[in-house]
Amino acid sequence: MKKYDVLVIGRSCLDIIAVVNQFPQENQKLPLEFRMTEGGGQGGTAACCISRLGGRAAYVGKLGDDDEGKLCLKRLEDFGVATDFVEIVKGGQTPVAYVFITADSGARSIIYERNVLPKLKINNVVKNLISQTGVALLDPEVTYLGGHLKKLAGSDLRVIYDCERWREGIEDIMNTADYFIPSSEFLEAEELGFQDFAFNKKIITLNNRVAGSLVMTHGEKGAYYIFGQTLYHVSVPQVHAIDTVGAGDNFHAAFALALTRGFDIHQMVKFSVAVASLSCREYGGREGVPDWEQALDVASTLKEKIVASIS
Repeated sequence: MKKYDVLVIGRSCLDIIAVVNQFPQENQKLPLEFRMTEGGGQGGTAACCISRLGGRAAYVGKLGDDDEGKLCLKRLEDFGVATDFVEIVKGGQTPVAYVFITADSGARSIIYERNVLPKLKINNVVKNLISQTGVALLDPEVTYLGGHLKKLAGSDLRVIYDCERWREGIEDIMNTADYFIPSSEFLEAEELGFQDFAFNKKIITLNNRVAGSLVMTHGEKGAYYIFGQTLYHVSVPQVHAIDTVGAGDNFHAAFALALTRGFDIHQMVKFSVAVASLSCREYGGREGVPDWEQALDVASTLKEKIVASIS
């Protein structure tokens, strides 16, 4: 038995969340309904989700030794994430994201600080962790590590990649990740050349460019995936969403944990859609994450729908 279910590598930051009735236009001043702070970042949030679901998550990332970094570390620990592998950078500045949430819709707009902490590398710590887990979840900030990690671990490690946009190392990880999971926004990347394609054709064409399995999130419309020669879709359950900020991160986390539990692809996607949707019930992306049984109950109500044949 492996010591950890999932190794998560990626970004942690502090989220400052502001809830407004409407997002202001330029040169407009509007009142704030309320604000809160929470740990954020794709990798950090995914690790918390895995732990909330009952999984054993090991998180590799970097934080500054500032107050923001201390809060991020505490929140990881609050959720039971193994933080022994988090590097605290002396004098480092933990990045902050400013999240504006529209109260009625739960839609969010984010202004984020670029991460100026030293880039993560595959060091002896990571190499040792590879032997202690069977699944690694990489967030967009460590795209450049994906190909190297997979080549180092081989078939002993299944790599899931959270794809946000086109960036350094993307083609390498497209050729090596076992599960390539972008949001539908990635389909609009100029580098792909899909601008004149219909939506379904964009997914099918992208599938031909990745070596592993393709699963694509599509916000409030659920998720799409290809299995065999068929394109499938899973719709979201009916949930009162007040904040979508962590939905994508929680989808990837749920998918990673479901993979360790022997779910088939249909079950994994339905479970991930359920977790991501339920996580939108509370502000901050983490407190709304369900437990394992809640997630299974909702996932059992979801059905996969055949969209198209790709043969």
